[in-house]
Parts: sequence; structure tokens; C-alpha cells
Amino acid sequence: MKLQQSISVVLYVLLLCLPYTLAGHDYGQALSNSILFFEAQRSGYLPSTQRVKWRSNSGLQDGKASGVDLVGGYYDAGDNVKFGLPMAFTITMMSWSIVEYGKQMAESGELEHAIEAVKWGTDYLIKAHPEPNVLYGEVGDGNTDHYCWQRPEDMTTDRRAYKLDPSNPGSDLAGESAAAMAAASLVFRHHNPAYANELLKHAEQLFYFADKYRGKYDSSILVAQKYYRSYSGYADELLWAAGWMYQATNNEYYLNYLAKNGDALGGTGWSMTEFGWDVKYAGAQVLAAKFLMQGKTGPESAVFEKFQQKAEYFMCSCLGKGSRNVQRTPGGLLFRQRWNNLQFVTSSSFLLTVYSDYLTSAGKSLKCASGTASPSELLTFAKSQVDYILGDNPRATSYMVGYGSNYPRQVHHRASSIVSIKVNPSFVSCRGGYATWYSRKASDPNLLTGAVVGGPDGYDNFADERDNYEQTEPATYNNAPLLGVLARLHGGHSGYNQLLPVALPAPKPIVSQPNPVPRPKLTPVPQPKVIPAPANSYGPFAITQKVTASWIAKGRTYYRYSTTVTNKSTKTLKNLQLTISKLYGPIWGLAKTRGSYGFPEWVHSLPAGQSLEFVYIHSAPQATVSVSTYSLA
Repeated sequence: MKLQQSISVVLYVLLLCLPYTLAGHDYGQALSNSILFFEAQRSGYLPSTQRVKWRSNSGLQDGKASGVDLVGGYYDAGDNVKFGLPMAFTITMMSWSIVEYGKQMAESGELEHAIEAVKWGTDYLIKAHPEPNVLYGEVGDGNTDHYCWQRPEDMTTDRRAYKLDPSNPGSDLAGESAAAMAAASLVFRHHNPAYANELLKHAEQLFYFADKYRGKYDSSILVAQKYYRSYSGYADELLWAAGWMYQATNNEYYLNYLAKNGDALGGTGWSMTEFGWDVKYAGAQVLAAKFLMQGKTGPESAVFEKFQQKAEYFMCSCLGKGSRNVQRTPGGLLFRQRWNNLQFVTSSSFLLTVYSDYLTSAGKSLKCASGTASPSELLTFAKSQVDYILGDNPRATSYMVGYGSNYPRQVHHRASSIVSIKVNPSFVSCRGGYATWYSRKASDPNLLTGAVVGGPDGYDNFADERDNYEQTEPATYNNAPLLGVLARLHGGHSGYNQLLPVALPAPKPIVSQPNPVPRPKLTPVPQPKVIPAPANSYGPFAITQKVTASWIAKGRTYYRYSTTVTNKSTKTLKNLQLTISKLYGPIWGLAKTRGSYGFPEWVHSLPAGQSLEFVYIHSAPQATVSVSTYSLA
């Protein structure tokens, strides 16, 4: 981050510092919104139960040129391509969320919508697998699609279909698709057994295809390389798929597959600090650890203990108690990369949540390189990550569109950024969309409710601009793991034994809604009340304080104060030391040395005219801040 920018550093997990100071989030509302987002991503003929009314039918000729029906499925993000690998991973994670926390979804009235979201994806996967050793892995081309900015209803881009077969293998994509269908079969097992069996049949064929004809899918579907290259290869997907096949079938073949191939395919060797659409090792290791804790691994327990060690390495790394920890922003968010970092936050939060419940069910705790961690500590940390996404962060910004009062308005998303075809049916041309809508500096005409965007950078900074695709583009795989975590948090803390089969209640049928469904009213988040204090001058400096947020917890009012120190001189400020008195709470953005405060470790000087910002929280009037020592160079 350049020093020419004002340095904003704040707010790390308040659950650890002030456990009860923040007003609780409406996780039920966030869950409802998250599921609704998938309806905005639908391709194909939209059903009568469609609740996102500004969308219409699209992609109705998909697959026709190849002699196959590929109508349906999901667009992955803000574009109009159907990429197979992230779509299958999305379905797997939605299904896992339901398998673990379907009861809680039912209690909040969202199980039916969640199951419908899974079925929209699996219906497409069935179409994409017309023969045992054939799988269509992509419809559309990222290069031509990104050249245009059009509603999906207006698409004029190439809709070619790309397939895998024995001569053009793709073990990673076939394996993930097998995992998706196996996981989804568990969702439908009791209330739609015929459909569940159909999914299992496809899953078994795809697993065989993936294992026998080995190769990376992006070596066969070259157009996917620029967008969803399989950097991790296919070994992780083979293990991941085997884990789901065993969970869905209870067939010892798949358990033995994990045991015999754990070493060779890296499941017992790779220590991971990420989990997502490309790298599945941590997920496979968590599943294997679950089988071990269930007492199912028998004579192969030694191998599964190695899987478990790697699963717990992941957990410890997220908690900051491992030998190699995941980086965090100053505000406490797990940080992996600039582009769409929140995908890793939601997927990691899900693994932490479900592993917390596995440990609780088994009566165990976590042993890390830097000490032990209780199951509740895993869940508390996962909650802190979700709370950050929903607005408990230095910017007080919700990164879920439509949740709270301060959320992204210029989302990098073709459909939401262009007026609905139902409002204005005039054709939007390929390049015309860029000229008229993409460059428009205004809020999207359609609210993309529930979408989790890419999120802030490594310093908690975020720019709500449509062309800032690294931060403002949403994705289905951002939302999918979040469904389970939100259901768990909304459901409370009773009645969990995740090592026993979770019996899902029968979902109620979704009835047609002829009229647009009014959006439920959200609990309003108080608008920050800005109270600037007079600027105090200390030689060549100006110190300004203001209240940027306040809330009431247990009868006490807490304030978040932002303090800015500006270098008014013509020289560079060094060796700054501040004296702060009447401070009764935590402070972020400064380094404390003895009785005074100085630059944080990532700042060494302050150029002329630039500012340093820090924040603190307490339930009292503002603290007294003054400059004690400094030097100019």
C-alpha cells in the first residue's frame, strides 16, 4: 500500500477484546439473502417460483450445436459463462451445508429454497453427463464473453460447449462433479430417493471416469486456463470425491481408496492453509478425520490419523496457532489474495465451523503448535469472519449486497448493472453495454441481494467501483460455504452431534409466486454519527478526532473513535511518539512502546502532507491525544 494514501488501520476481532460490545447480526436474514443470490445466477428457463423478478430466460440454445441439451445451470460470477469446475464445487458446498445444518435451515424456513438451489445445479450436471465417460465442462468462452458487457438475456457471444472424454480427460472436473452429485444425493435421500439414486449413478460413473482416465481438465478445455486453471492438479479432487462417495454410499471401496491413495495423492502429506474451488485437500482431510472420529476406519486408522493431522494443521493455521499461519488484515480478516479474497474466508469458515462440531461431538479439542484450542474457539473465530463480512470491520461495510445499510452498490455484474429486460426490453449490444452501463458511475439498477463480493484488500481497504472487479465481483462459490455457517450461527448451540447421521426434515414444496416477493425488512444498522472535534495543532501537526460509529450493549453505549494525525510540514516525519490519556478500551493502528505510542510496524515515516489514522473503542468521551516527540528529515 502506498504511503501517498491515507493509512487506515483498525478493529480486530471484537469478540476477543470486547465480547459483548457489538450488536448481533441477523444470521437468518443473511442466510435468506445468500440463497436468494443463486436465483439471480440462474441460466435457462426460469421457473414460476422465481423470486428474483428482474431476471428472465437466457442461454436457451446452450449445447444445441453439439447435439446435447445444456440449458440451465449457473453463471459463476459477474459474467455469462458456465464454468464447470466452480459450478460443481458450488453444488458440493451447498450440499455439504445442507447435510450438516439442514435442520437449522428448516427451522429458519430456508431448507426448501436451499434444496431448490442445489437441484438447479444437479439438474444441469445430469445433462452435462450424457454418457458414462463424457462430461461437458464449459459453455461459453471467457475471452469473447469478457469482451462484451451484456445482460444474459441479450447474449450474442459464442456459446460453444466443451467436453471431456477418454481422449480428453479431466480428472479434477470429473472428480468434483462426482463429489457434487454424491453430496447432493444425501440431500435428496429421504424425500426424493429416486432422484438421489440417479445422482449416485452419475457420481459412480464420473468417479470411475476421473480415476481411470487421468489428466487435468484445463489441458483438454484450453479456454478454461485463463479463468479457472487447475493449479493444484487432480489428486486432491480424487480424494475429495472418494470421501463424498463413501459418505453417500457407505461402500468400503471408497474408504479403502482413501487409505491406499492417501500418501500417493498427497492427502496425508500436504499441509494446507487454503480451501476453495481449486485446492480441495483440506476438505478431503476434514472428511477423512470425520470418518476416523466416527470409528469407521478400522485397521486403516493409522492412515486416517495422518489425514486428521493435516486437517488440524489447517484449523491451527486459521486460528493463528500453527507453525505457518494464514495472513490476516489489520482488521482481523483471513487474507489469501487480492482478487476475491472472501472466497477463502467463507470456505475456511465453513471448515472451522463443521470441525468445531465434529470435535464437540467426539469430546475432543485441537492441539496446535502454539497450544490447544477448544471447539468453541474454532466456532468463535468462524463467527468473527462472518461478522466481518456482514459489517463488523474497519469500514463498517457489509460485503453482502442488500444486508445492512452500507453495502456495495456498483457490483461488477453484468445482469445487475444493466436495466432489467422487463423494464426496458431494448437490446443491449456487446460493446454498447460497456459504453452505457459499465462506465456508469451510479448504483446498479437491480439489487443483487445476497451476493458476497470479492471484499477488501490486505489493509481492509475497499473501493465500491464497478471496474474494480478484484473487489466488487461476486461468485457462487463465495456464497455456497456460507450457507452452512449462517444456518449454524442462526440455529444456536443445542442439539448437535455431527458424527451421527443428520436426518433432514422433509422440505415443503415451493409454491408459485405470481407477484414479486417483498424483501423482508432488515434490522437497520445505525448510521455512523460523525462528530468532528476541533483540530489540535502541535507544531507541524494537526490531530483530528471523530466518532464514526456507536452502539448499545448491555445498557452501555460504546463509541468508535477515528483519530487522524496529519503532517503539515514540508518535511518527512519520523520517530513519532504520541501520548494518549483517558483511554479505556482497545486501540488499533499504533504500536505501543512503554507508556507511549508510535508508528505501527508497517509504517516507518509520514511524508509531508500525509496522514496516519488509528482507531480506538471505549464507552467514554474521546481520549486526549498529543505529540510527545518527533523528528523531521
